[in-house]
Amino acid sequence: MAKGYWVSVYPAISDPERLTAYDKLAGPAVQAGGGRVLSRIPSHGGRVVAHEAGITQRVVLIEFDSFEQAVAAYESEAYQKALVALPDGFERDFRIVEGID
Repeated sequence: MAKGYWVSVYPAISDPERLTAYDKLAGPAVQAGGGRVLSRIPSHGGRVVAHEAGITQRVVLIEFDSFEQAVAAYESEAYQKALVALPDGFERDFRIVEGID
């Protein structure tokens, strides 16, 4: 079974404090849904090199055992509560993708 991934890129963060509130709710929701954070750059010391129209701001990669598990975690009540904490007017490019078996 192919793994599932959450891929998030944040082109602009206008209210870091509210993003922290989201993180405090989202982290436990992701873990409860079986997700493992593989990368969270630059906030945790990682490095990024952007090419073409690449974004160097915050990038988050989370792995799940399956695509279905990734979708279910996003749709969970706990994660939906976390989404409410996201700041108004912030930008995030979020997608759930299926890995290659």
